Formats: sequence, C-alpha cells, structure tokens
Amino acid sequence: MSQYVYLILNLGSLSIPLLYSFLEKKFHFIQYFKIALISIVLVAIPFLIWDGIFTAEGIWGFNESYFLGMKIFKMPIEEWMFFFCIPYACLFTHEVLKYYLPNYKLSKSATILLSIMLALIVFFLLIFNFGKWYTTVNFIFFLGLLVYGLKNHLTTLQEYLPSFIVILIPFFLVNGILTGSFIESPVVWYNNDENLGFRLFTIPFEDVFYAFNLLFSIQLIFNHLKNKQIERK
Repeated sequence: MSQYVYLILNLGSLSIPLLYSFLEKKFHFIQYFKIALISIVLVAIPFLIWDGIFTAEGIWGFNESYFLGMKIFKMPIEEWMFFFCIPYACLFTHEVLKYYLPNYKLSKSATILLSIMLALIVFFLLIFNFGKWYTTVNFIFFLGLLVYGLKNHLTTLQEYLPSFIVILIPFFLVNGILTGSFIESPVVWYNNDENLGFRLFTIPFEDVFYAFNLLFSIQLIFNHLKNKQIERK
C-alpha cells in the first residue's frame, strides 16, 4: 500500500477542484480549463528541468518505497504528476476565492510593505547562504519574481498573497507527508548541505518560496491568457 502514497496525494489534491470545475455552474471554472492547462505546462517545463538537474545532483531524491516504480529521467511518474495536479488545485482555489470574496485582498501599501520585508529577509538569507544550491536558486528566483510582480502586477500580488496563505494550509498537509510527517520515512528527501537546514515541521523552509515561485508564475500566465479569452468574447 505504501507505494501508492505519492499517487494518492496527487489524485486526492486534484479530485475535488477538478470535480467542482465541472459541477459548479455559477463560477464554471471549466471554461478556463484549456488556458489553465497551457499555463501549468509552460511553467512545469522549466521546473521539471530544474527538478531533474537537482535529482541527478543528489540535492533531493525519492524514496522508492512510496511510488509505483516508473521513472522518467530518474524521477518517478508521480513527481511529474505533482507539477500538474497541485498547480491546478491551487489555481482553482485562488480563482474561487477571487470570485466569491472579491474584497479578500491586501491594500497596495500593505502589499508593498510585506513584499519589501520578504525581499529583505530572503536577500540576507541568500547572501549568508550563497552556494547552497536549493537556497540559492530558489531565493534568486523568488526575488526576481517578487520584483517583477511589484513593478508590473501589483494588483495581482494584492489578490494573490492572501490566497497563498489559504493555499499554505493544504500545502503543509501534502508537503508535510511528502517530507516525512505522519509516515515512517520521507517520500522526498533533501540533502541538507544544499539548503538552510531549517524545517517547518518536516518541510524545508525553502519549500514555501518554491511553492510561491511555481504557483505565482502559473497565475501570471493564466491571468494574461484569461484576459485574452475574455477580450475575444
């Protein structure tokens, strides 16, 4: 049964958002399914390349007890599924929150202040830990994405940062299990020489920023394609 753990986490995360995409008639997220898939694929490609390189270099790896055994470029098929199942669920979550709670967002001043604080914390952590590969690549990406968001997509940041707090709730559950919470050993292991060595429960601190990098990148592309789709109607 343990070999199904990663598969169950992927399918469990996807199942309810995908089901509601079809069943929920008022919001009707399924009308954006095509552009959601395009957005996810476009971001998944560089992230899978990143994943493959880090796997090959031993910066992280996978416990064979928890997946079916099929691999592509040394990564289990469940890891490939992760970059589609989890982003779809998170994209759906943000769009639902935005639709039903349009005022659930930060003010411009609060968004700028929070972003500057996060940027300063990440910058100093980066400076003092430069050369640790997971920390270095992840934090450079985050700083670049945050600056780009502040400069060009402030409204999106206002909406997305509160949603990301909500998204972190299932994230801690799913990623917690993947990193060893509630089970005998981790599904995904990390080489602590290449990260800060600081964990949120069993989750490497960098994973929170990795999640933001992945999900906010998808959101930016989705927003652009969604606006194009609306303009064509």
